[in-house]
Amino acid sequence: MAHRVSDTRLGVKTRVFHLGDYRRATVGPGQDVPDDYFFVNGEDISVLADCDALNKGFGCASSVLLRQKILRKCREDIYRFFDKEKGQIAIYDAVNPLAAGRRVLAKEFAKHDVQTLFIESACDDVRIIEENVRSVKISSPDYVGWTSNEAVQHYLARITAKIPHFETMNEPELNYIKMINAGERLSVNNCSFGYLSHRIVFYLLNLHIKSRHTYFARAGNPSKGDSYKLDASLAEQGIDYARKMGDTLIKHREEERQALIDRGGADTPLKSLTIWTSPRRRTVETAHYLQEKGYRVRQRSQMSQLNPGVCEKMSERRIRLEYPDEVQKHEADPYHHRYPRAESYHDLAVRLEPIILELEREQNDLLIIAHESVLRVLYGYLMACNATDIPTLSFPRNEIIEIIPASYNNQAKRIQIPDLPDEIIPASPEDIRIPVAPSGVVSPMNGLGSPMSGAQSPMEGNRSPDKGYMTPKEHGSGTHLLVERALRGV
Repeated sequence: MAHRVSDTRLGVKTRVFHLGDYRRATVGPGQDVPDDYFFVNGEDISVLADCDALNKGFGCASSVLLRQKILRKCREDIYRFFDKEKGQIAIYDAVNPLAAGRRVLAKEFAKHDVQTLFIESACDDVRIIEENVRSVKISSPDYVGWTSNEAVQHYLARITAKIPHFETMNEPELNYIKMINAGERLSVNNCSFGYLSHRIVFYLLNLHIKSRHTYFARAGNPSKGDSYKLDASLAEQGIDYARKMGDTLIKHREEERQALIDRGGADTPLKSLTIWTSPRRRTVETAHYLQEKGYRVRQRSQMSQLNPGVCEKMSERRIRLEYPDEVQKHEADPYHHRYPRAESYHDLAVRLEPIILELEREQNDLLIIAHESVLRVLYGYLMACNATDIPTLSFPRNEIIEIIPASYNNQAKRIQIPDLPDEIIPASPEDIRIPVAPSGVVSPMNGLGSPMSGAQSPMEGNRSPDKGYMTPKEHGSGTHLLVERALRGV
């Protein structure tokens, strides 16, 4: 959830500070922490301010010192992000189970002119808890090399150890959002909400945790050449591509289902598949083959491709000659810059906000057939990409990209579409070619959004835009927003 809240579509400079990453970076790969490390306030940042008072009786001295060291490093990085990097939202992703600790934390950050918003996810539905742990939590780096059952039992034991001591959020003086049973109900305590806080509430209203897969596929090639202005039908090669893409996806989903059964999973029918396209002919016609097989297709007007403006069909040499100043601006910030009468990728992301919210609400498996520029933004959202990397992501036509929910970051899988002619595979030629590298047959970048292995500080990584346009500031004394997470049940 933390990475979803930190998405880049509002142009707000955001970073996730996951305490588990700091623990793994401090302890070292494959190393265990003391058994009492996960006692009730083992991940409570308030120990930084009042360790003796809040940790009395919660673990041995070595565990307390280890937690202090990890928490201190996390807090230093948060302050550096706000003060040195001009960050706007820091998401502190950890368990904060005690009311006293949350109050201390809010006061500590208020001294640095940072507002605090707590998000509590409470769940008493055993089915939801076990399903969430089995499908998401056990993919955590903590459980590499564990069997599924061992990982599930260990994580449930972590939860059980905290439940007797957990104090649900009822502090009237604090800003908080309480989610019950994965969005079944939402409770809000609004002391000093501003623009960004209200946007977060609106976003959380659209979330669910039911597992589903999202697939990305390019539209087939048109009959009259790729062009933003023309709305051409598919060429014969495009129709052939649509058929092969559809058959490949159907076969892959059935193979995945059978593999799950072979691993001991339930023999249940495949989840329904919904297809979204833009209104442009080539995307609609690419979905016809699957529509004829009974799959539901919806046209979404917001999913039209990025408008290249005056640079459409211009060569790189001509653009550099006619718009040297624009080229310089674009090279400095390819995500936010727009050429004359064009859209930037940030403009496109804002246009796609209703699609992103509906994507979160969607409970069926989802196939999105769209232009490469649209796929870049949606992939960047789901995979927590750095905004500056989004313009360089590539989606060749001989691959379907499958996004699979996982803890910390989703996982991406490439599904090869066989027997396609080489000339239709490369990326869209109408994209502005400078300084964005040609896509060729390269797939979306590996590892975007994942913590860097071996890094001294987990804060380093491709998680949020390096440069964010300013949005309306939070009302009140704080100029930054810290989003905290308190966890109960899941």
